[in-house]
Amino acid sequence: MNAPLALTLGEPAGIGGEITLKSWLQRGPAALPPFFVLDDPDRLSHLAAGLGWQVPVSPIAAPEETAAIFPRALPVLPVSLPAAVVPGKPDSANAGAVIGAIAKAVEFVQHGRAAALVTNPIQKETLYAAGFAHPGHTEYLAELAGGVTPVMMLLCRELRVVPVIVHHALAESIKLLHSETIVTAGRITADALKRDFGIARPRLAVAGLNPHAGENGTLGREEIEIIAPAVAALRTAGIEATGPAPADTLFHAAARARYDAALCMYHDQALIPLKTIDFDTGVNVTLGLPFIRTSPDHGTACDIAGKGVANPASLIAAIELAGTLAKRRVGVPANA
Repeated sequence: MNAPLALTLGEPAGIGGEITLKSWLQRGPAALPPFFVLDDPDRLSHLAAGLGWQVPVSPIAAPEETAAIFPRALPVLPVSLPAAVVPGKPDSANAGAVIGAIAKAVEFVQHGRAAALVTNPIQKETLYAAGFAHPGHTEYLAELAGGVTPVMMLLCRELRVVPVIVHHALAESIKLLHSETIVTAGRITADALKRDFGIARPRLAVAGLNPHAGENGTLGREEIEIIAPAVAALRTAGIEATGPAPADTLFHAAARARYDAALCMYHDQALIPLKTIDFDTGVNVTLGLPFIRTSPDHGTACDIAGKGVANPASLIAAIELAGTLAKRRVGVPANA
């Protein structure tokens, strides 16, 4: 893997800059692969100086300069921010720069000039105010990739979860749940587990929607009419899938040992167990893209921005995972 990782700035008024600086400071102890960030070099320099951190910032003109600079300075590919950044106070005037940085980073990975994409958290409301037409990162990246079907996986060392329905209200999520949607998520998940995680025969556990997985239809018929047919279709396709299983018994240690990823029916059904097991180092991975994308599993944390207290563990884990997956894609042993 010769190309570096590309990091995006995320919401400038959030903690993205701080955790990026902290990640570079921990590059040695964490054995991080070389990365560059698309951001405003002056902003990062001032941020580091204000927090008393010794982080040399080096503007670069191209990703190819990263490897030589990374050991001694943080490589930054300049992004122009129209409005001054005030920590904790997002400004929609900078939304275009945030979106543009994502698009530029995707261009780098699509052309092999970056090995993978790592995105810092964005403030969706701020982007919406500037006309951003996508629910979030995932959908925008899918469009940039040519209109593919994206699947969001959240993972930590002990658990991988995939919410079938993601950023929708709970009532709407139930209406959007269809057998075909579950099957698509299951197929994409199984393919990714084989290709990127080196699991020859992935095992998928499929959660039910209702309490006790519907109690044979007495607590809801979604398991009978929607989820069970999807599990059968996945099995017919040669994927080792089990369920629908009651969600309240699916995530304890003994249950987790029986599967490689759990398909969950809605957002919180997936994220509550993941964040309970490992709140600090969870990682978001977008499956189904023609390139690798990871992200820390947290938001912009504008309430603590600029204070230097943000925990970089999730971003560090996202960088580590992006490097591991990129190596596997090009046939390099993951521990090399």
